[in-house]
Amino acid sequence: MLDAGGRVVAGDLRAEALAALRDAWGEDRLVSAVGDVRQESTADALVAAGVSAFGRVDSVVANAAVGFYGGVLDYSADEVALMVDVNVKGTVWLARAAVRQFRAQGDGGDIVIIGSVAGLLIGGGKEAVYAATKAAQINLGYALDRELRPELIRTTTIAPAGVNTPFAAADGRFGDRDPSEGDFMEPTDIARAVVYTLGQPRRMRTELWTMWSMSEVH
Repeated sequence: MLDAGGRVVAGDLRAEALAALRDAWGEDRLVSAVGDVRQESTADALVAAGVSAFGRVDSVVANAAVGFYGGVLDYSADEVALMVDVNVKGTVWLARAAVRQFRAQGDGGDIVIIGSVAGLLIGGGKEAVYAATKAAQINLGYALDRELRPELIRTTTIAPAGVNTPFAAADGRFGDRDPSEGDFMEPTDIARAVVYTLGQPRRMRTELWTMWSMSEVH
């Protein structure tokens, strides 16, 4: 988004994770906010930071996620709660904060949810709880589209398959393979989809965009 000319509020659990971005782009283009997306106050603070720095907020991207790989009994209760709280509640809190601001501005906006193909009844056999949270995101996106479209607020869910990130490589999800050894998608591929989605003319919208690498079979 920064490369495309946007002004960005970037959120993370750790301030140091955002330092390089802030130093590279400067506070006239990028504002950082630290917080845990499991807390509703974090979403409110992200939107408020955008309004304070730039005067308005035109779009939000719910990108935070947690996943654990294994059978349904392999997760601890804390791990199950973490997946539900980050993936589902974190998305709901950001959507609510965005809608309040979009309505105050009165000229629409965009909510983009980064989901997963795991939420489309085609997930692997060892990611049941994760897949459930991603299905919740996808259904949230469809329901928000029906609710908010009359107000010119667009809701898009982008649902990638395997992406070459530490998240995808964790917990043996690809067996002995590293995602970087295969023809998996790169984070920039997903970022380009977000940029394209937000750049669509206001007369059109994308509800659900599934993304697969050429090496994956489903």
